[in-house]
Amino acid sequence: MLKGIPKILSPELLKVLAEMGHSDRLVISDGNFPAESMGKDAIVIRCDGHGVPEILDAILQVFPLDTYVEKPVNLMEVMPGDNVETPIWDTYKEIIAKYDDRGADAVGNIERFAFYDEAKKVYAIIATGETALYANIMLQKGVVVD
Repeated sequence: MLKGIPKILSPELLKVLAEMGHSDRLVISDGNFPAESMGKDAIVIRCDGHGVPEILDAILQVFPLDTYVEKPVNLMEVMPGDNVETPIWDTYKEIIAKYDDRGADAVGNIERFAFYDEAKKVYAIIATGETALYANIMLQKGVVVD
């Protein structure tokens, strides 16, 4: 047990977050994301009993976002013709604003298949049980300065 660390961050997840360096990326995936096949070259951590917002909030308490890129956070774009609402994105932007002064300006979008291509190159994928569609989010780590 440690003080000041969100309890949702398991020892395995904390180890991975600490191992990551500047510019390394991770994906926090929804329950439909093919985490195991996308993560063949990544560390895959299962957090099936949790949703993306609670994991995102806990991670951003210990994980700085990259200040050397314009969009250190990226969401998977909705496919054209796919009639899906994404209110969870607003939740993400509220959480990000608590930890990064850029708020929603730190968030970009990546076309679905390009997101999959980028996900194959990340350091880690955190597979959640999130049921919202298009709830995948990619974070790029910044520099710890304090």
